[in-house]
Amino acid sequence: MGQTSRRTPDGSTPAIRVLSQSGIVFRVHSFDTALGTGDHGFGQAAAAALGVHENRVFKTLLVAVQGARSSTRHAVGIVPVSGTLSLKAMAAALDAKRVEMLDAPTAERLTGYVVGGISPLGHKTRLRTVIDVSAFDQETIFVSGGKRGVDVELTPQDLVQIVQATSAAIADH
Repeated sequence: MGQTSRRTPDGSTPAIRVLSQSGIVFRVHSFDTALGTGDHGFGQAAAAALGVHENRVFKTLLVAVQGARSSTRHAVGIVPVSGTLSLKAMAAALDAKRVEMLDAPTAERLTGYVVGGISPLGHKTRLRTVIDVSAFDQETIFVSGGKRGVDVELTPQDLVQIVQATSAAIADH
């Protein structure tokens, strides 16, 4: 399976390093990935392991952008694990003709993380990011901390600020 998650010299992931340097309040949660994902994705397994509702755990998905009015070629969509990314809504949020999901190797290459541990924070290259509006229904949300079995908890407002995201209704629930 491709590359391993990038780690910084102090042992934390790039995502956790970005958060630590930002000065925002966040919590790191580790959980056992040996539970397996079964018929569920990594996000649902994380929600179960953390003991929180799936509406509070968000997955980071990468798309290829076609026909955008800007030079954006790739973008990030952050949606609750209880739903799926609406490609039509994501394209509209990016003012693009269409978007399609990136394959795992390309997503891993662009972010420096492995699938199941792709964080919206600390990417190799800054990508345009859209977070689903449902995040703002929660006081705090969980996103990957940059490796499987590690999530970070923070406010949706802090996540938007640190990744310079926009928000839109991009999830199908």
